[in-house]
Amino acid sequence: MLATSRKLLELVRFSHTIFALPFALLSAAMAWKHEPFRWADLIGVLACMVFARSFAMAFNRLVDRRIDAKNPRTAGRHLPAGLLTVTTVTLFTLANAVAFVAATLIFYFREPSNPWPLYLSAPVLVFLAGYSLTKRFTSLAHVWLGVSLSLAPVAAWIAVRGLVEMEVPLLLGGVVLFWVTGFDILYACQDATFDASEKLHSIPARFGVHRSLRIASACHAVMFVLLLALVAVSSDLQGPIFLAACGAVGVLLVYEHAIVSAENLSRVNRAFFQVNAVISLGLLAVGVAQLWVK
Repeated sequence: MLATSRKLLELVRFSHTIFALPFALLSAAMAWKHEPFRWADLIGVLACMVFARSFAMAFNRLVDRRIDAKNPRTAGRHLPAGLLTVTTVTLFTLANAVAFVAATLIFYFREPSNPWPLYLSAPVLVFLAGYSLTKRFTSLAHVWLGVSLSLAPVAAWIAVRGLVEMEVPLLLGGVVLFWVTGFDILYACQDATFDASEKLHSIPARFGVHRSLRIASACHAVMFVLLLALVAVSSDLQGPIFLAACGAVGVLLVYEHAIVSAENLSRVNRAFFQVNAVISLGLLAVGVAQLWVK
């Protein structure tokens, strides 16, 4: 049982939760500036994030298992390699879907009641699952993934405050959208040749690696502009601490693109995981510090 649990956590790359979760927590922290802090809200946000992401990743591994088996880079994943069975992963996927919906009841039964997380739970699951199918018909699969992760800060805000003053979480969601789209295009450059040969849709397969790197850079430039717009709109984040963090994010984005080139994709994983982990966790830490000072 412990061995299977460990393999399931590896399957969904639980460590990659650090990409979206910090933005959800930052959004919730901004919402708590205007609403009383409730431990139930924090537990609910954490539970919903973990279950939703685990569902989405497990579903992705299920529907992509035959594609993964053909790709030398992914052939060692748990399903193609036979480390987990289809039945086990299917049950795990369904369990996370049920757990996600159940976790939204935390907000429904709290005082005052907030029914929106429950009402929106099924559409969110459908949208998250839809990403896994997009590479079969559109090169905008990266954008779909970006939107999927951008739901994290929007959903966290709605869970805490409801559908009020949505400009702040929507701007933060826009930051996540272009950030994720950019680094997913970078990551997909590794599979440009394979995707094209299998008639799978991606930006690198359609436009080539050189142009895709420029598209990724443009996405991250938009992300940086939206981050500054967020500071302009949210008085809670206005201050030297968070502005300094914005400057650091700009430097990290430049570094991320400087270490990856069409001729050398060997450092994509460093750019994908290490740099972006610093960005997400750093913005959470500095954002909370700025809110505390305010």
